[in-house]
Amino acid sequence: MEVGERVKIFAPRSLVLVFSVACFISAPAFAQESGDSWLSGFWPLSVEYVAEGTYVGEGDVQRGPRKTVTVFDEIDSTLGLVLTPRTKFGVLRLGAEWERFSFGFSKQAALPNTLQSFSTVIGLDMQFSDSIIVRAEGQPGLYSSGLGHLDWDDFNLPFFVGGTYIFSPNLQLVLGVSVDVERNYPVIPAAGIRWKLGPQWLLDAVLPTPRLEYEMNRYLSLYAGATVKEASYRVDDEFGDSHGIPRLNNAILTYSEVRTGAGFDWKISRAVTFTGEVGYQPYRDFDFYRAEVRYHQDGGAPYGTISLHGAF
Repeated sequence: MEVGERVKIFAPRSLVLVFSVACFISAPAFAQESGDSWLSGFWPLSVEYVAEGTYVGEGDVQRGPRKTVTVFDEIDSTLGLVLTPRTKFGVLRLGAEWERFSFGFSKQAALPNTLQSFSTVIGLDMQFSDSIIVRAEGQPGLYSSGLGHLDWDDFNLPFFVGGTYIFSPNLQLVLGVSVDVERNYPVIPAAGIRWKLGPQWLLDAVLPTPRLEYEMNRYLSLYAGATVKEASYRVDDEFGDSHGIPRLNNAILTYSEVRTGAGFDWKISRAVTFTGEVGYQPYRDFDFYRAEVRYHQDGGAPYGTISLHGAF
């Protein structure tokens, strides 16, 4: 069976796993709203959760004029759970996240079919005044090309620090910096704005998901925007030898992608939101920058995303 075929077979299984876990996580939120008092003791802390699955259709990447990887698809699956207890210092953020990118590459492609991370979430939200709120958060964990060769070399600690200045109830300014020592550019600053343009319109121009939202009613919102993703992963010790490029053994790969699309947020309940989105992926980049091997976008692809997320 070809690698691409295995990835396509894995797609429905991956999405079913993601949303089975999501339903288990969100079940207490449904019950909590229905007034089951015993759950208040079972879930004593505030919780944020997300379960998301994205399928990207067949696209191409290129390394030079003669080295092209064509007609491969992608599955991006994410599960996350964060507890948010309040302390005298601020709101702690303690949890875990799993994300897996699966690609339908051929055996000849010098790219890993899987990029995967298991990380903890450790952060703190602090309010310094009525107008200034700061979040510092790190995600220490293992960032690798699969479960078969986990090693302490896969450990990484990306983190970010961001601050929000509340200019008015309708306007907030956001500044932040992202740090990843394994990335080609370890420090990346960013700025954004959150502006309520009218009773139903909101411009939420903040990375990694800038968007323009329109609230149809209290339960349903429409939006158009983008999703920006970037992370660094370490491939195994024999990856380069098996693909005829020895300098890729144990190498760091920075993967980046940008999706642009439109979708909806449906608030099923106060604690559960279902999101659906479709669009086009115009940018994708696989960069072994230390080994000077880079595959960049040569042909975009359509995508679809479904997500279950919320807080309770």
